Amino acid sequence: MAVQRMDNVAIVVDDLDAAVAFFTELGMEMEGGGPIEGLWADRTVGLDGVRSDIAMMRTPDGHSKLELTKYHTPAASAAGPENPPPNTLGLHRVMFAVDDIDDTIVRLRAHGAELLGEVAQYETMFRLCYLRGPAGIIVALAEQIG
Repeated sequence: MAVQRMDNVAIVVDDLDAAVAFFTELGMEMEGGGPIEGLWADRTVGLDGVRSDIAMMRTPDGHSKLELTKYHTPAASAAGPENPPPNTLGLHRVMFAVDDIDDTIVRLRAHGAELLGEVAQYETMFRLCYLRGPAGIIVALAEQIG
């Protein structure tokens, strides 16, 4: 049996409203959300007493989703340094194709995003950058130019 599709990527955040605002500014759309709790949640994630809120965000084309999760109990725990460098083992980054990388950076900076390096050009095809987004995750942006 083969995988049917990748459904979503989950990101645990401390401030759900700020993360929703960040990804909305990026151009994602709120698909739904609400509280998650109960025995089924405990069994699924392997924790006792899960009480969380989620926001499901989708890209405008409807093909990709982010599940933003705020854990109330048990409290979220840090897996490593607060702002791990791009070469840290594990989930590396989430990349989005954008129409205008410069405008997107300006809009996301208003939501606390920090450019990790600079906007770089790959040959005559793309302009690329990495930003630090909600919960310290790295959000990569790519603007096709050629």
